[in-house]
Amino acid sequence: MTRIATATAFGGALIAITTVAAVAHHGWGSYDAANPVTVSGPIESTRFENPHATIVIKGTDKAWTVTLAPTSRMSARGASADVVAVGKTVSAFGYPSTVEKDEMRAERITVDGKTYELR
Repeated sequence: MTRIATATAFGGALIAITTVAAVAHHGWGSYDAANPVTVSGPIESTRFENPHATIVIKGTDKAWTVTLAPTSRMSARGASADVVAVGKTVSAFGYPSTVEKDEMRAERITVDGKTYELR
């Protein structure tokens, strides 16, 4: 393979990888920051994986899917997978989705009397 062909292939691969990463990570524009909500209740399920950890909280009137921070940020702020384990009672403050019904992005969560800032 010539140098030009190698450089072209490498450049094409780099563009493809960065495009996929940009599409996979969504922006926060689909959340209504003008109408914050607080959802409290037990955690019914949890996913502590990237790109963002998520939990499902059994609220008083419905179950909410709560998008948390990336796992590296969660861990750095002391919110390990054990903190958001199934059965724990949590209060999440954040913004409801304008796209997905019963979904929100959390700015902070409180578990066992301790508040974790996620942004």
